[in-house]
Amino acid sequence: MNARQLEKLGLDPGCIPTAIQVIQRVVAQQGVRGKDIKERIKDVVASPATYASHADWGDLAQAVLTCAQQGPAATELRSIEYPTWGSDIDAGAHVQMEQACRLPMAVAGALMPDAHVGYGLPIGGVLALENAVVPYAVGVDIACRMKLSVVDIPPMELINRGNRFEEVLQRGTRFGIGCEHEKPQDHAVLDRDWEITRVTREKKDIARRQLGTSGSGNHFVEFGTLRLAHDAPDLGLSAGEYTALLSHSGSRGPGAAVCSVYSSIARAKLPKKYQETFGYLAWLELDSDEGQEYWAAMELMGEFAAANHDVIHRLVTKLLGARVIAGVENHHNFAWKEIHQGNELIVHRKGATPAGPGVLGVIPGSMATPGFVVRGMGNAESLHSASHGAGRCMSRKAARDKYRWNAVRNDLAKRGVRVLSAGADEAPGVYKDIHRVMAAQSDLVEIVAQFDPKIVKMCEDGSPAED
Repeated sequence: MNARQLEKLGLDPGCIPTAIQVIQRVVAQQGVRGKDIKERIKDVVASPATYASHADWGDLAQAVLTCAQQGPAATELRSIEYPTWGSDIDAGAHVQMEQACRLPMAVAGALMPDAHVGYGLPIGGVLALENAVVPYAVGVDIACRMKLSVVDIPPMELINRGNRFEEVLQRGTRFGIGCEHEKPQDHAVLDRDWEITRVTREKKDIARRQLGTSGSGNHFVEFGTLRLAHDAPDLGLSAGEYTALLSHSGSRGPGAAVCSVYSSIARAKLPKKYQETFGYLAWLELDSDEGQEYWAAMELMGEFAAANHDVIHRLVTKLLGARVIAGVENHHNFAWKEIHQGNELIVHRKGATPAGPGVLGVIPGSMATPGFVVRGMGNAESLHSASHGAGRCMSRKAARDKYRWNAVRNDLAKRGVRVLSAGADEAPGVYKDIHRVMAAQSDLVEIVAQFDPKIVKMCEDGSPAED
């Protein structure tokens, strides 16, 4: 059910975020569908006091009562239209995108083909605002990003010396919430000014300890083959097949702390009439003290996330005895100041890859499917954006209920993919078809090269996802 359908059932727009959460919970726990849900929502709207203490529908009833007390503030807000790429997108992602497009300072938006439900802005959502930044539209894992390094080792060595590649991944990487290297690593990012905000000052020691590590959830480091059908001068490579190292991680604990602090500040500053409507979409005006602090902290977290990847690639390639001959990297949880429609706008890409004219980026698939090095085509409608991956089509809980990791690992081995560690919640079946996702955005990016994973390492401790 989307926002318009819920409004037709009598819900105030301010109640819709709560409604979608309640519907998803009831569907997941009880398997209720369609007509029964519609009838129940009508009953809650008609008699919210009756349902105020209901185990399943009480949250929605309370939201209906609150909206009635505050008045129909959200209906006074304009709603901008946004284009969508791809069709395999759950209704909840559209509800979240529609809600984001009601923000008072919203100018433009777009939804990528890997989109699915997140917090506030959906994963795969792109949102352009005037003079405002939304911490939850950037994401908890600020500057979660990709980095690919092409090395000077023939691809056949992945087969002939597979054990050596496995060994260096085991020795050179660390995964999981709170993980650290036994010997703290060093990088120029630690010489940056971490005094710019209270939270960055307080988290510098954690940043020092976590430097060069990866998170949980869908974060990974893997070796694979990179195949170019044509020469790529902007990548510095001729057509052919290469060995490459690919990583996905972000700003770890410090980034999560920055998001938590400034999203709380933003929510506290929300006008009362918007509190129910825009909780996770609370914003900070960019010219306010808090907005400037968040922006400075966000940019530092971007540098810290890049440093994490630098250290990971430095450690692994040194252990391997390899030389890096080419590379590509990009953020996909960040906000940028960009010119669109003739004006400077704050473009949030939450789980979306920058795809300006000629801009190179990396879009991964899954453990069993390829990822792609892409070149942006500068599509104005998408705000120069593309997907950040295949996109989940199954929750982590549903994945753990459906898949058994040993069976998944054995199946991957038959396909020529050796997984050193991971969990059932990252089984290939939890992702959309990457080929369909790429086909849906052929007007956003062109494919430069295909990366096929061969040796994969992820977190396996069951920790929740960080992004």
